[in-house]
Amino acid sequence: MRGGHRLNLIMIFIIVINMTHSTMRTLASLVAVATLALAGCSDSQGKTNGSQSTAAADANDGKDGGSGGEKAKPKEVSSLKPRLVVSYDGGLLTLDGATGKVLADVKKGGFLRLNPAGDGRHVVVSDGDVFRLFDVGLIAERHEDHYHYYVASPRLTSAQIKAPKAGHVVNHAGRTSLFSDGDGTVQTFAADALKDGKLDPSEIKAFKGGNAHHGVAVPLSNGNMLTTKGTEKERHTIQEVDPSGKVVAETTDCPGVHGEAAAQSNANGDVVSFGCTNGPVVYRDGAFHKVPVPEAYQRSGNQFGSPASPYVLADYKTVKPAEGAEGVTERPTSAGVIDTANGTLKKVDLGSPYWFRSFARGPNGEGLVLTYDGNLTILDPASGEVKKKVKVVKEWREKDDWQEPGPNVTAIGDYAYVSEPASKKIHLVQISTGEVVTSFDLKVVPNEMSAASGKPDAGSAK
Repeated sequence: MRGGHRLNLIMIFIIVINMTHSTMRTLASLVAVATLALAGCSDSQGKTNGSQSTAAADANDGKDGGSGGEKAKPKEVSSLKPRLVVSYDGGLLTLDGATGKVLADVKKGGFLRLNPAGDGRHVVVSDGDVFRLFDVGLIAERHEDHYHYYVASPRLTSAQIKAPKAGHVVNHAGRTSLFSDGDGTVQTFAADALKDGKLDPSEIKAFKGGNAHHGVAVPLSNGNMLTTKGTEKERHTIQEVDPSGKVVAETTDCPGVHGEAAAQSNANGDVVSFGCTNGPVVYRDGAFHKVPVPEAYQRSGNQFGSPASPYVLADYKTVKPAEGAEGVTERPTSAGVIDTANGTLKKVDLGSPYWFRSFARGPNGEGLVLTYDGNLTILDPASGEVKKKVKVVKEWREKDDWQEPGPNVTAIGDYAYVSEPASKKIHLVQISTGEVVTSFDLKVVPNEMSAASGKPDAGSAK
């Protein structure tokens, strides 16, 4: 060995042994998130059958990420790394979920809302009077007892689903529902219909859910649908309807119905919670159950479920808005935990306000809430106990216009992404350890986010 090479090895050894434990943990966390998804196909020697490495494939990403039509041939890889789609004023960014590298920047005007499509590969973009389909470029093809993995350039596809006032998107029981606030129509499709990277009109089922209103629909595993009924002025009804439109079950005791979340299923099937202004309603065992609350006005209009937990995390508002009031009327400092099994609601003090984009759920059902003081609170929904408070962003405050950028939280596996528009950053937090692993610098102000792993979603209705 030449003297220069020997000296270089000695220097590397000294650098490694002087790394702090914190640095080593950070490196380990980055390796973990980079291989968050399942490993690819392998032979008996453990060698991957992929035609090239993930790094080599990702080097080609984003170079031809256009707004529809043309797309490059996917590259086979040994495993899939998560990707993060971020909306901003002027377009959609797609980032490598481990490194923050920009894989594509698709220009698109308007206020764009992002929703998982349910297949782990696509994001449904609510864009005015149309739902659009964004291909994140993570492809998992099942071959009998194993998968082959491919990556492609992220792109806004040409698929469009017309929907006056495109509203809520819900994934559950292997299907995705799209609600049109402008005419009360519900359109659904099977998540696996997207496996070819497109959505044909024949793959979409539509039915008229009633009058125009700000509503929501949840597909059930028995083939039926939970859907709201109402008008633009009032709504208080939720129905279970079969494929023919026949009403199977109904409740009219949910004024101001807004927000839904699927919890862990029980022996009798799906369990879904809805927010009302007089306490939540839980659909369980084929019937609706009212959750009692001590307040005359109690709104849990934003709900977040997990297929791993019977508990639903929700906001907790108790101040009725004044007639005709606009903007933010209440900044609650307590969240709600709905026990869907016994139909009770627990109030959890967080010590600081939050907003509707502050919530997410961890892989084991952990509750995540980002508050104004910059802390990401990690709580145990079963006990209501706060397990950790992780300082992630600087202190902030919700803006009166909900469409303006504010901190967002989204989670995938053991990792939570927390955006900080004020600093043009996105922070990566490991949920199990409560550590900020790394931060990504952006050149744009982030608004909404949606993370994708390449694997179909487990089936919770967010």
